[in-house]
Amino acid sequence: MVSPLSPARTGTPSSDTAPAGARGVERDPFFDNAKYLAIVLVAVGHSWEPLPGSGRVVEALYTFVYAFHMPVFIVIAGYFSRGFDISPKRVWRLVTGVLVPYAVFEVAYTLFHRAVDDPGFPLTPADPYWILWFLPALFLWRITTPFWQLVRWPVPLSLAVAALASMSTGIGDDLQLMRVLQFLPFFVLGLCLRPGHFAYLRRTPVRIAALPVALVALLVAYWAVPRVTTSWLFRSYSARELGEPVWTGAAMTLLMFAAALVLGACFLAWVPRRRLWMTALGAGTLYGYLLHGFFVRGARYLGGYDHPFLETQPGRVAVTLTAALLVTALCTPPVRRVFRFAVEPRMRWALRRGETRA
Repeated sequence: MVSPLSPARTGTPSSDTAPAGARGVERDPFFDNAKYLAIVLVAVGHSWEPLPGSGRVVEALYTFVYAFHMPVFIVIAGYFSRGFDISPKRVWRLVTGVLVPYAVFEVAYTLFHRAVDDPGFPLTPADPYWILWFLPALFLWRITTPFWQLVRWPVPLSLAVAALASMSTGIGDDLQLMRVLQFLPFFVLGLCLRPGHFAYLRRTPVRIAALPVALVALLVAYWAVPRVTTSWLFRSYSARELGEPVWTGAAMTLLMFAAALVLGACFLAWVPRRRLWMTALGAGTLYGYLLHGFFVRGARYLGGYDHPFLETQPGRVAVTLTAALLVTALCTPPVRRVFRFAVEPRMRWALRRGETRA
């Protein structure tokens, strides 16, 4: 079974549930390349968070990256969920590919946190540990796929849901529901996209235009650093929790959606379309995502970020390169073979007799 973050194969929207290496099924290198580059940005962004006195330049880069890296990830996940239905086979694969890894890594991260920082740190399955919020979110998004494919205006409706969430005050921390709802439009957008939309980004005028647009976005991010909190980008809080008027929640929802859409298009416009060295790593992005947190949090809690060198520009560059190399290594086939039991468990033993083909 391929991980829920693995791209589907060419021409088969639902083949994210097909066995890796299935005969007659060809992976699209574009999506593997996009997923690898996106997971590198995720890991780099997380490595920047604990930097001491990171400075305005790093903060601007952080804001720029966070404006689109998770939205791109989620759009691709939605795009390859188009064939999902509530059949027993697909639900079983969703449970074993998302909920089981979530349970395993929730326990693993809790034990890890107890060992390196707080011996009394509680196990809270309903409140995901840091990066693990994405797994229950993916489960909820995907299980509602038939609904979004049924309604007439799915993207505007999902944006309305996200805007209402950002203006509310009664959403708790259970399953990081605030994030689930605020990131929902990107998953729904992915469900609505077709191959032609991605082909459009391959056009030369689009690729050329992407460069100045990205540069302007960087300048805007640099301007915004001392003026706007980056907490908006996490989509974990309502407007009132951020000390802003309620109406700004809806405004920021639309603004951030538009910014992520534009910057995500710029990013995808420059993703290579041909098979490269990174292509094989794109199938292992879930491994990189789930495992890199141990290293980032471990370095933070064990004092790795306390060295004065990290307050210098060369130190920040070193952290960036280390994070990129680390997550690259975690996506490689040897690492995937070692941790497949936790990330992609088959669990055929749990099926009733006669259901072993699920």
